[in-house]
Amino acid sequence: MIEQKHHDFRNQVREFMESTIAPLAAALDEEQRFPDEHMKPLTDQGYMSMLIPEKYGGKPTDTVSYSIVVEEASRVCGSTGIMLAAHNSLGCFPILKFGSEAQREKYLPRAAKGELLAFGLSEPDAGSDAGGTRTMALKQDDHWLVNGSKCWITSATKAFATIASARTSENPEDREITCFILDKDWDGYSVGKKENKLGLRGSDTAFLHFDDLKAPLDSQLGEIGEGFKQMLITLDGGRISIGAMALGLGQGAFECALKYSAERVQFGKPISYNQGIQHILADMATELEAARLLIYEASQMKDAGVPFGHYSAMAKLYASEVGRRVSEKALSILGSVGCLTGEYSAERIWRDVKLCEIGEGTSEIQRLVIARKLLKDLQNT
Repeated sequence: MIEQKHHDFRNQVREFMESTIAPLAAALDEEQRFPDEHMKPLTDQGYMSMLIPEKYGGKPTDTVSYSIVVEEASRVCGSTGIMLAAHNSLGCFPILKFGSEAQREKYLPRAAKGELLAFGLSEPDAGSDAGGTRTMALKQDDHWLVNGSKCWITSATKAFATIASARTSENPEDREITCFILDKDWDGYSVGKKENKLGLRGSDTAFLHFDDLKAPLDSQLGEIGEGFKQMLITLDGGRISIGAMALGLGQGAFECALKYSAERVQFGKPISYNQGIQHILADMATELEAARLLIYEASQMKDAGVPFGHYSAMAKLYASEVGRRVSEKALSILGSVGCLTGEYSAERIWRDVKLCEIGEGTSEIQRLVIARKLLKDLQNT
């Protein structure tokens, strides 16, 4: 169970999101425009630095509070939710966890001030098979020479630096992977095609290309060959935030459907009087609450320092599929008007939430993670 302070914190966050973020959500989606005007308010609230210690200018919170912020942002604007999740969980965390003190001092204060960090793992030929990375980083006398491309990069155009994985052995049989922090202003770093997406259209998603990029030796993140492990550890935490994002989207769709059902009159009374509609609403609310408990439990496990990777996989798997189911049911309750853009958010949410079943590991990958943990525990009994 979460504490009263978290309930109070949610009320504070919800008020901010509804007054500051919600009014532009539909326009950002329609115009496929990044929410530049939201960056300063989000930074001032501390939402861009929730994982950054105070010594680097951050406003750190516990993971439950962080999940609440992503949830409440996504409830009104999925594009803002994913930007917050990617910056904090995938951008700031690996530098804090695996970076040197010099790297932390260089990058985290800028991130705390609202400058975005990106995370480059996926490639055209390396999605679920992250071990199939083809980007190469070859060590020279005084630098690393990086060549390759990354795709599906959140905040690619806006980020001032990217944590990127690369193979560091020329032996094709050696799958040695190392992570690097690559600065946008280095020669050879370029932003490629911006994606025209089904949902989350206010999120900046594009390719990154590294063409004979000369990265300083101290751009290496952690030890050589530890990159794949670092990415997996990062994703364990990131899955909590994607679960929170899916939960917020689902909550937004549910509230839209609930309000509509109480207002839409058919056969002389609101459709919410129809027992069939009531059962659908009850199922939606129950599934959302179950997903919320999974996410908060995973958050508390992370804060307690106990193994939580399989639990975050459960939370992400269940919340993302619940978000999709709830948004589909919301469209059914709204009927024809649910398919229209503008007045009702259900249509936008339905498009936005699908990403949550794909990003940071597909539902199929989550099931593999969970099953392997179950079987490992069985072998150890």
